[in-house]
Amino acid sequence: MHSLVFSTLHVLAISPAVIVNAAGTDFVRPQVRVATTFSDFEARIMDHWGGGGGEFVKIPKDSKHPFEGRAFGGAKRKEIRGTRTFGSGYPYGADNQSTIAGRPFPFGVWPLYWDQDFMGSSEYGPQYDAIRPGGLIVYVPLRTTQEHFNATENEVYYAVGDRESLLLTMISYRTWCHVTPAWPSKFDPMSLNSMIELDNVIQYFRASSFALASPAYNNTFARTSASDTTDSTPLPDVMERSPFRKCIEGVTENSLAIMNKPPSHKLSDILVFVFSSTFFFVAAILFYMLLAIFNLLLEIKKWLWSGPLSYLLRFKERLFPNPEIKRREMAAIETARGQELIYVRYP
Repeated sequence: MHSLVFSTLHVLAISPAVIVNAAGTDFVRPQVRVATTFSDFEARIMDHWGGGGGEFVKIPKDSKHPFEGRAFGGAKRKEIRGTRTFGSGYPYGADNQSTIAGRPFPFGVWPLYWDQDFMGSSEYGPQYDAIRPGGLIVYVPLRTTQEHFNATENEVYYAVGDRESLLLTMISYRTWCHVTPAWPSKFDPMSLNSMIELDNVIQYFRASSFALASPAYNNTFARTSASDTTDSTPLPDVMERSPFRKCIEGVTENSLAIMNKPPSHKLSDILVFVFSSTFFFVAAILFYMLLAIFNLLLEIKKWLWSGPLSYLLRFKERLFPNPEIKRREMAAIETARGQELIYVRYP
């Protein structure tokens, strides 16, 4: 076990799936539930290390949700990586490249928001933190030791995203990249003293809902309002070649929680019906009906063998007599006649 285990008490659900960490220890894969309506208890699941995929669904229009009618889910794990441009990484729904307002949520979570309503991102601002999937936006520093990646004390990256996703991913950072334990802090891009700014992002993930950043990097193209642009300031040589950076990017790409496929209700509906009182009532009626039919068939069989079938068999024997039976009958007749003659001759 590692010296520090990050708490997952805020995670609303735990998956029964079991995976193995770097130490070879089995552990339960955690999940985050995403509810979009009060009409039932259904919720979609965001799965840590999950594959995603399936068909997207829409937030019900009668749910009073601020983004009712928008599609969410359906994106696959292989589509999770964006670019250094805000608004990148959308597998679908990015028709207007100049704004992220009005877009769907392919991975089940909302995008980040930046100061000055950059690209309409204030639509997903702190006013909705209470219902944001995965919780409010937080950030955490990512450091490692020189013994593992030959990294210096100045090589520090920051992960920015919703609280639940970041807590879960921090466990994987710790396991695979030997990240120094640190707890997240609330992220406020509107603050003048913010540790992370839009220009510091080195990579967006999951439809721009999660980012890796470094204060040592300044992307002069970051404030270009076009999410499909590929222009960006190159990373510094040390950062570009850093195995530590490559490790945390790889872990983010493979472990970051994304929305699973929609649940299938076919098996559950069958099980509910089977174990309901209605099923047992119907089953009892069917059993007695089958028993009555079976008894009726037995009676019909008895009647046939004692009535019509017996006459048919006798009629058949008369038309097509069995030679062996006929021989035995004639022998019996001869024997009877012989006994009768003896009786007459010797009274």
